[in-house]
Amino acid sequence: MTKRKPKEEHKKSGQPTSYKESYNKEAYRLALLGCTDAEIAVFFEVTETTINNWKLSHPKFFESIKDGKVKADAKVAESMFKKATGYTKKVMKPFVVKGEIEDHEVEEHFEPDTRAAQVWLNNRRPKDWKQKQTVVLDNQIEDVDFKPPEEIEKEENEDKQT
Repeated sequence: MTKRKPKEEHKKSGQPTSYKESYNKEAYRLALLGCTDAEIAVFFEVTETTINNWKLSHPKFFESIKDGKVKADAKVAESMFKKATGYTKKVMKPFVVKGEIEDHEVEEHFEPDTRAAQVWLNNRRPKDWKQKQTVVLDNQIEDVDFKPPEEIEKEENEDKQT
């Protein structure tokens, strides 16, 4: 009986990987832009399965994508929170001083945005703030006689004539 070769001596099957170490930085930037794994795959001209394989085979690649997505999500969450609660920001505004236009730093207040607050609460506390309402009926089916408005109007006119 022949003895099996150690795993290290086995020939690698399949096509060699096109992965490069430089992809880590590019993947991070793409994740920051909000790209999905499918969109990252299109950028690298590979399949989404290949991206998933790279994430398993190259931990730094996986961390790059994960870090980019987390950082992007955190920035959006922070912006949404500020917009929902209102905030003050220093901005440059032009002023006319002694006949000349000069830029001066001023504090500008941005009022809370109701829609942003709604979105924030819908996502953070869906049980308390969901927009979908559940209506429970008592399981009694009642026939409702629906008549088009023209028929109702006709009946009302007939009643008036009598």
